[in-house]
Amino acid sequence: MSAPDLNGKIVTVFGGTGFVGRYIVAQLAAAGALVKVVTRHTPSAYFLRTYGNPGQIVPVYSRYESDSDLARIVAGSFAVVNCLGILNESGKRSSFARLHTAIPAAIAKACATAHISRLVHISALGVDRAKSAYAITKILGESKVHQNFPSATILRPSVIFGPEDNFFNMFARLSRVLPAFPLIGGGKTHFQPVYVADIARAVVRALCDVHTAGQIYQLGGPEILTFRQIYERLFAYTGIRRALVPVPWWVARIQAFFMGLLPNPLLTNDQVTSLQTDNSVTDGALGLPDLGIVPTPMDAVVPAYLGYINDTSRKDEKE
Repeated sequence: MSAPDLNGKIVTVFGGTGFVGRYIVAQLAAAGALVKVVTRHTPSAYFLRTYGNPGQIVPVYSRYESDSDLARIVAGSFAVVNCLGILNESGKRSSFARLHTAIPAAIAKACATAHISRLVHISALGVDRAKSAYAITKILGESKVHQNFPSATILRPSVIFGPEDNFFNMFARLSRVLPAFPLIGGGKTHFQPVYVADIARAVVRALCDVHTAGQIYQLGGPEILTFRQIYERLFAYTGIRRALVPVPWWVARIQAFFMGLLPNPLLTNDQVTSLQTDNSVTDGALGLPDLGIVPTPMDAVVPAYLGYINDTSRKDEKE
């Protein structure tokens, strides 16, 4: 497959300041695109301008309040990428229903009105099987996107790893202060961790290949691991070992109830529900290889960015 070329084409990105979004913006800029990054707080997007040439990446303000506003923003674009999403709800403006369903539907409608050539929508792996509110709003969002823009390409990544992730980094930091980690449901849930840069490459490939129109791609890495195996891999990367304590589902729900009362909960009841469904690519599904991308293994990336945990631990021991 030839290298993607978006030279001189305008691509509008929703959610470009987030963990996944910033990698997408960087890949789009490398492919020659002129990138508009839609955000509610433009100063928070200024750092993205360094990802391209002067004037190549432009933050654009929007509150996502009206169809006319979205239509104005996407007008003139060759393509649109939506990677808005949240893991926890925090009020009406940051609800699953709004960010996973209503806004994606409105973006797709605006793209159809403006006759945009390509639309890529980032969803999540397993949302067609899980029963959580997170998954239900995600799958409904996918349906609304395809209803309003049938040729949209939908990407469903598994749990995502990368230098700024809130997965391995969070557990690595907790390993410095917690004597043990809970194995919710026995730690048997399967995941297929995928590298954030591979997702960004998948977005660019999808935009440049018309054969991806209307398709759904499940994005997973080269390994399928249980939660227990992920913990074991984390211990190997950091050199810090902690006890693993099996926690029944009903106990996890009680813990999640009280954690859910905190401003930034480590665990919610909705996440416990999600954990009851495997998060790996299904047999026969389209995936990264179909986009010409070889999935990056965790061993090639994660140890490098978790090195600070080892350094900090040694410093603490000396002190």
